[in-house]
Amino acid sequence: MDTEPVGEDRGSAEVSWEVAPDPGRPDGRACSHLPEVARPLRPPGDGCEECLARGWTWSRLRWCATCGHVGCCDSSRGRHAYAHHAASGHPVALSLDPREGWGWCFEDELFLIESP
Repeated sequence: MDTEPVGEDRGSAEVSWEVAPDPGRPDGRACSHLPEVARPLRPPGDGCEECLARGWTWSRLRWCATCGHVGCCDSSRGRHAYAHHAASGHPVALSLDPREGWGWCFEDELFLIESP
């Protein structure tokens, strides 16, 4: 697995992110990982690496903003994006659906959205 830091060498694009409003959580919460978050410039791989190895399908895909690992979402059978976070400690996963501009910080438990 590619473990280079995110940035130009990883094939990622600079995007500004902010913490999304969440009526169920206190205002003013911050994500210390926002400066590290970028978007992949090209589609990363063919799908969830672990699901592909098992012959499973998935609902949606998430991209690790630290190392580029692609895993399936929590609605999928394997929940491999979360499993990757739990094993690696990498804090932020981004949705790979082109219609969605959001991410989740597992460490800070915050929903992130692309800034306009």
